[in-house]
Formats: sequence, C-alpha cells, structure tokens
Amino acid sequence: MKTPGVEIEEVPPGPQPIEGVRTSTGGIAGATERGPAEPRLITSWRDYQDTYGGTGESLFLPYAVQGFYENGGRRLYVARARDPLMGLAALEAIDEISILLAPDEVADNSGAITNAVIDQCERLKDRLAIVSAPRNRDRLEDLRPPRDTSYAAFYYPWVRVFDTARQTTVLIPPGGHVAGIYARTDIERGVHKAPANEDVRGLTTGSVRSGDEPLEFTLVNSEQDILNPRGVNVIRDFRNAGRGVRLWGARTMSSDPLWKYVNVRRLFIYVEESIDEGTQWVVFEPNTETTWANVRRVVTDFLRRLWMNGALLGTKEEDAFFVKCDRTTMTQDDIDNGRLICLIGIAPVKPAEFVIFRISQKTAGA
Repeated sequence: MKTPGVEIEEVPPGPQPIEGVRTSTGGIAGATERGPAEPRLITSWRDYQDTYGGTGESLFLPYAVQGFYENGGRRLYVARARDPLMGLAALEAIDEISILLAPDEVADNSGAITNAVIDQCERLKDRLAIVSAPRNRDRLEDLRPPRDTSYAAFYYPWVRVFDTARQTTVLIPPGGHVAGIYARTDIERGVHKAPANEDVRGLTTGSVRSGDEPLEFTLVNSEQDILNPRGVNVIRDFRNAGRGVRLWGARTMSSDPLWKYVNVRRLFIYVEESIDEGTQWVVFEPNTETTWANVRRVVTDFLRRLWMNGALLGTKEEDAFFVKCDRTTMTQDDIDNGRLICLIGIAPVKPAEFVIFRISQKTAGA
C-alpha cells in the first residue's frame, strides 16, 4: 500500500479438507439392443430405454439395469458390447465406478467374464464386483463362489421379474437388483452399513402354485447354514412372516476373516480413495514437519467425521482411528529419497450377523 487506508485480502485457508468419494455409482457391461459403443452414464430406467432399447429374450443386461433403479440406484455407467470382456475394458477408465457387474457372465461356462470382472476390481482396488450364481444350481453341496477374493461378493438364487413389453415373467440373475441395494444402502445409511436385511424390489409376487414365485429356489435356514459359511449370499423369501423378499447375506468371497464382510471391504475402498484424491496437493510439497502436520490434520479431520457418522468403532476418537506422519513413520533415507509416509489405522464397524438374546427366568427373591 502506498496510500493510508484499508485493504482487504483473501488469505488461503491452507490444505482443503478431504471430501468423501462417491460409493453408489455402478458400472455394467454386456449386450443391449442398440446404443453408443462408448460407456454412457444413465440416470434412470427411462433414460436407459431411450438410449439402449428395451428387454430381449437373450439379454440379461436390461433387466439388471431395471432392477438397479427399482432398488434405489441412481447412477450407472453402461458399456455396450456383444463381448462383455471388451465393455469391461472401457469401464476400467471410469474412476467413479465403485460397483461392477457383467450379467452375461452366467451364460459363460468358461468363467472368463467373471474372472475379468474380479480381476479389474482387484487390480484397481477402487470397486467391488457383484457375481451371480449360474441358473439351476439346486445342488447346494456344489454351490460355492468361483474364487477367493475380498473384492467380490456372490449371490444366489435367480429372481423372477415381470416383463411388461413381452407380458410374461422371466428368471434373471440377481446382480442388478443387488447393485441397486448397495446404492440404496450407501445413500440412506452410508457405505459402512452392510447391504443386507434389505427388501428386494421389483420382483413378481405370485405363488408357487401360479408359477410366478419371486425366487428360482426358496431356501430355509438349514440350507443357508450350508451356504453362508462359504460366502454365498442368499436371497430369502420371508413373505409368510410379513417381511417380503430380502437380501440375507453380506459376505465377500474371501476366506480371510479380516475381509469377511462386504461393508468392511467397501469402507476401506472408500477411505483409501477419498484420502488418495484429497491429498494430491502433497506431491512436491517440502518433505518437512509443516507438511507432515498438514497431512495429519486433513486425514484426522476426515476420519473424525467418519467416526462421528457411525462408520468406525469406539466411544472415543483414539479407539476409532489413528494417524501418524512424523519421524517415527519415515527414516532419513525415506526423506532424502522423497518419500512421505503416513500410517493410518481404522476400526471398521462389522455387522451384527448373528443376533443372540439370552433370556432367563427371574424369581421374586432373586
């Protein structure tokens, strides 16, 4: 200033807070009636019909898309290709996809499509695959996930929907409906909530006698006792109890107890992606105590919000998470070679899968 007076200056507040990434955006690959070759973001079933056409006898993808929106999904990237291995390659470049499926996998006896979907999720580590069991798998002793991974979940049995265009009911893989439930749970509760004990919408409601029952097979507790420990997530018919048809499992395909539950894996994907995108400003900053303190602050603020929203365990903040970024996490060699290392630990919320009430008789004198 050269002249006496008042001047207002805007001062940058420092590093921007970490914003949580989207978790409810789906990606689907497969055959459609028509449409563009490049992936397109679709926001409703009507939007899909206008762009890609309707249902067809040999097409699973349209029914999956319809089921996605009927169950609460809002954003879905569609990759059209007669060869799903090619719409998968296109979907790989879309960073915001967090739920991935290819319904035509059930018609591929080689397992190539299923493996390609899972491979993409394991490679990118920013999305989870929804895999459907093949049709007519009534021999429960032979039914199990196709491989061991925490980046996919396996669902059974097929579901029955009504095709208004053809005026008939059809059995389809449940993946699209399950993906919609994932999105609905994320939107209403958060990614930390297990996508289970949720009603499956958009199914037929007929009876066994009419041939329009909503599920390919109606399972009971003793049958799910066989499937649940294997990581087979079952869709159950609870209409006799007045609770409709519900998704009754939330396990990944992993044998590792640490990654047993879908919501735990997806919570870590969410945290890792959010921190990755929210700390890009750190690259080429001076590798000094000031930068380390800024990193600790923005990561701690992000995890604190997560804990306060119920996504992490612990009645106290220090029980829920920790963030270390100082000379205990880096050696002088790390610093000299440009490595800034931040150590983060979180205590994820796990679902109450088995709820037990212990009730005893209380006498008056006790």
